[in-house]
Amino acid sequence: MFESGAFVAEQFGDLTDEQVQPNGVDLRIEGVFEPDEPGRIGVDGKHVAERREIEPRETDGRAVYHLDPGGYVVTYEDRIAIPDEHVGLLLPRSSLLRNGATLETAVWDAGYEGRGEGLLIAHHPIEIERGARIGQLIVAEAEHSGTYDGSYQGERIEADGGS
Repeated sequence: MFESGAFVAEQFGDLTDEQVQPNGVDLRIEGVFEPDEPGRIGVDGKHVAERREIEPRETDGRAVYHLDPGGYVVTYEDRIAIPDEHVGLLLPRSSLLRNGATLETAVWDAGYEGRGEGLLIAHHPIEIERGARIGQLIVAEAEHSGTYDGSYQGERIEADGGS
């Protein structure tokens, strides 16, 4: 069973009222990056490609990313925690889709905590303001054994003192 947006909101840090939806919580974009070397995924491990940050342009006093067609790694502003006996899935907001872009992400296992990343695929040029809501996190009950303890546990939360 999928949980309500109010339940999902309880798993977060700071949220705005507009982020809480009936069936999930909207995640805001914090940064945009382009890989600038080959990555590697092998049977013996992985190498995540180094990336360069794309700087937003000031447009009417706002930080706006002007993106050409292509694939970009985006970071989310919001810290999440997937509770035990649940799984987190992120879907693109319809406004992103209606502008010819989509968002891909991996499953967030029970026990994951951090500020995740996703793959933004722009099929046409698009402008996205830093802090805009681009994806909706939904959480569903899930049977599992153990909780997440992988290399991305706690990603990008060290700067805020772990709170």
